[in-house]
Amino acid sequence: MKLWTGIAMIAWALPVLAENQATPPDLPSTVAARQWIEQDPAVREARSAQAAAGHSAAMIAASPNEWTTRLAVQRRSFDEGGPASKEWHAQIERPIRINGKADLDRQLGETEQVIAQAKVGEAVHEAARSLLDLWIDGLSSAQAQKLFQEQQSFAQANLKAVESRKKAGDASALDVSVATADFADVERQASLAASNLAKARAKLRVRFPGAQLPAQPMADPRPPAEAEARWLERVLEAADPLRIAEGQLRKAELAASRASADRVPDPTVGVFAASEAFRRERIVGVSVSIPLSGTYREERMKQALQEVEVARAAVDRQKRELETTVAETYADATGHLARWQLSERGATATGESARLTQRAYSLGEADLQSLLLARRQFLEASRAALEARADALRATYRLLIDAHLIWDLALE
Repeated sequence: MKLWTGIAMIAWALPVLAENQATPPDLPSTVAARQWIEQDPAVREARSAQAAAGHSAAMIAASPNEWTTRLAVQRRSFDEGGPASKEWHAQIERPIRINGKADLDRQLGETEQVIAQAKVGEAVHEAARSLLDLWIDGLSSAQAQKLFQEQQSFAQANLKAVESRKKAGDASALDVSVATADFADVERQASLAASNLAKARAKLRVRFPGAQLPAQPMADPRPPAEAEARWLERVLEAADPLRIAEGQLRKAELAASRASADRVPDPTVGVFAASEAFRRERIVGVSVSIPLSGTYREERMKQALQEVEVARAAVDRQKRELETTVAETYADATGHLARWQLSERGATATGESARLTQRAYSLGEADLQSLLLARRQFLEASRAALEARADALRATYRLLIDAHLIWDLALE
């Protein structure tokens, strides 16, 4: 049974492993990611629980039934007098599982191990998701800081242009004051971006000790490699929550079968020996005691059957939740990609407009408000493009993680 189970698991894993994809270049390598994920407390907790489930399975297979010994010593006196008879009675007995209960218990133990393994996979999956979110947050914060540093340079160039025009008599002190305030506002936003980057790095470092963000920008988003239906199929095949729910259903079905079998109570079988009547009587025998089944066992079976229906509904609920999540993530991946493409075009156009307006202002062909408005539009368009890039990458990479296609998640 175990051999065939192992063969089935290997056969199921082979196509998944064959489809494992290369890790995107702006994400941690598989070696680094696995090292950080394994340090996650939830993953360590799940692995310890898995080890405990192995001992629990062995306990269930062995059953709590143990040999019980009884020893009684007595002294018998007689009314007519005479010496008393020293007598003793010894017995050893043990409940015996019948009606297929031993095999059901073994299957229950194996199911507990399957559930524990699925919980390990889910803990690893959740840790991978957290690593992805913190990693993208860090890269996005680093790119935002760079964006505001560029805006500082742009605002400073604007201020110099205003000061130059003031010296030439083409700008007022008020214009210089307005440009100075604009430069100070950009500096404030740059300082905030630096603080956000420090917080993002700290969150990553605390959650995953040893993790360091590389000095590289985020990659350009790409559309999902396959259609939504195929992604749904991949995610459902790899979904640990669904495996857990299905394991709980299998456990409930076995528990119901166990409760049904338990309507026939287990007998307690023993052997005994005794010595009586001044050791002239030697007694050897076999004892069997059988509880009488009653309402309790019947109601327990009915309860177990209802728990099967509860577990079956939980499987359906979990599947629908996964389908909803995949649909939302796929929609995010495609929608944010389109938004990023539009934002990138807008950022390129507003950037060129800001540079032309700055040149026109230096030549006296544009006013100060047009200059400051062009810079702010450039900033807003660049921020929108950066946010759309991060959102598109997050959704696309989440599909890869949910389908267990990177970081060797298929091994769990």
